[in-house]
Amino acid sequence: MLTLVLLVIFTALVFEFINGFHDTANSIATVVATKVLSPMKAVMLAAGMNLVGALMGTAVAKTIASGLIDTNVVEVTSQVILCALLGGIIWNLITWWKGLPSSSSHALIGGLCGAALAAAHNNFDALIWSETVGDWTKNKGLLWKVVLPMVTSPLAGFLLGMLIMVLLWAIIAGMAKAGGKLARLARPRWVNAFFGKAQVFSAAYMGYAHGHNDAQKTMGIIALTLFAAEANGSLDELPTWAGFLHPAGSEQDIATWIVVTCAIVMAIGTAAGGWKIIKTLGHKMVKLHPINGFAAETASATILTTAAHFGMPVSTTHSISTAIMGVGFAKNPRALKFTVIERILWAWILTIPAAGSVAYGLLWAAQELGWA
Repeated sequence: MLTLVLLVIFTALVFEFINGFHDTANSIATVVATKVLSPMKAVMLAAGMNLVGALMGTAVAKTIASGLIDTNVVEVTSQVILCALLGGIIWNLITWWKGLPSSSSHALIGGLCGAALAAAHNNFDALIWSETVGDWTKNKGLLWKVVLPMVTSPLAGFLLGMLIMVLLWAIIAGMAKAGGKLARLARPRWVNAFFGKAQVFSAAYMGYAHGHNDAQKTMGIIALTLFAAEANGSLDELPTWAGFLHPAGSEQDIATWIVVTCAIVMAIGTAAGGWKIIKTLGHKMVKLHPINGFAAETASATILTTAAHFGMPVSTTHSISTAIMGVGFAKNPRALKFTVIERILWAWILTIPAAGSVAYGLLWAAQELGWA
């Protein structure tokens, strides 16, 4: 059984690696599209800031580990988690191949829900839909931590991107109206030069936010794997070298080695890049200038860090895509290319059910073959 636990951990880290290169585009597409940084420099910046962000909290990891699946209803075995991960990985690779910026977060959540339903023989009580803890920010379940943020975060990204863009233009217009030196600084050449530098900081902020929210999801999966293995006796007779696998504390505690390992693997994955999706986000939706990229990245990163604080596994893809849409809409509603946006929206809608269906099918097949 130790071999199976290690296989699940390895698969989780493969997912984390894929999440890194799949979502690299989300964190650096705008800074590449505006030509502020070369692709290689942008990837290195994103990888470094992903690492820092991933080390800065575990609220999202705790949601994945104990806030979505009711372990009193369904036994969460290593096979269940393995199928959940494979469901997310397969969908991620399909959308990466097609150049669609779908959500790695929702692929993982969909896979986890699909595998849990298969393990519970279609008993929907296996999923924690809504659980009130007191303060709404501490509530558990799919409604509070997945469905509500899935609707509100794209809307917030769109509105905040549009708002920041409008405010920046208002400031520049005020400077131009003031005359003198301020008016000279409001000229396009100076504005592009300033935001070309400022966008380096907003891109770093975006990389930090991506790591802070996305890396934690795999931390939660590994923690859930170890607690399940401990409960069913799979870790009773570990060799000395594997002693670190024993969970320390409750499901709410994420071991330091899990945090550090996931942070490093996501950073390596980010360094591998994901250029097809960069092309879709950075070039196909709307033409961007440095000021537009700054507004989009700042809006998206703010949404992600806020969500991570409340333990919400929000999609980096959703927030940056809609922030770019908001910036593009403020710039010129006609500049948006709605055929590209339509493809992205379909990828969003399909992600949870598609990844869930793959995971469900894999676990069903494993059960039929006597492997689970």
